[in-house]
Amino acid sequence: MAYQHQSPNHTGDSDDGKNRRLYNPYQDLHVPIQTLYKLPTSPEFLFQEESVAQRRSWGENLTYYTGIGYLSGAVVGAGKGFVEGVKASEPGDTMKLRINRILNGSGHTGRKFGNRAGVIGLLYAGMESGMVAIRDTDDVINSVVAGLGTGAFYRAASGLRSAAVAGVIGGVVVGLGVTGKQALKRYVPI
Repeated sequence: MAYQHQSPNHTGDSDDGKNRRLYNPYQDLHVPIQTLYKLPTSPEFLFQEESVAQRRSWGENLTYYTGIGYLSGAVVGAGKGFVEGVKASEPGDTMKLRINRILNGSGHTGRKFGNRAGVIGLLYAGMESGMVAIRDTDDVINSVVAGLGTGAFYRAASGLRSAAVAGVIGGVVVGLGVTGKQALKRYVPI
């Protein structure tokens, strides 16, 4: 652990207790142990550059968008598979057979949608992080260009026209998302 053990009467650190709070892990147990820790009240960073950055690193970005994409795609796909499984049940089916159809439909469609959305999230995160690295700035242009590139690259195997349409859709969706996020920040203080 990165926390130092301090006795209750030890004044210790050179920061005079600023941005730190005393913590006794045994206070609710009503035991005579008086172990106090000085815990930070603000985030601690290993390097000073990390404290200045206001965005996730490329690895965190990649993990976040891929995970969110897979999870949301899997949930939507499972819902669609559930509906298909319910519709596919026949009047003479037993309850066990109906449940089996529903679970199989939900699992199959959920995996399919989740994988597709996860790949789209992976492409978007990679392109957005690449744009930030190339342009050395973080703005709306990076997000919109990453959306354009993601849509075009995802549908590139279907032909030039399909890739162009998907690219435009990706750019518009990301542009609307960024605009909505900016508007939400303006009206809802975080």
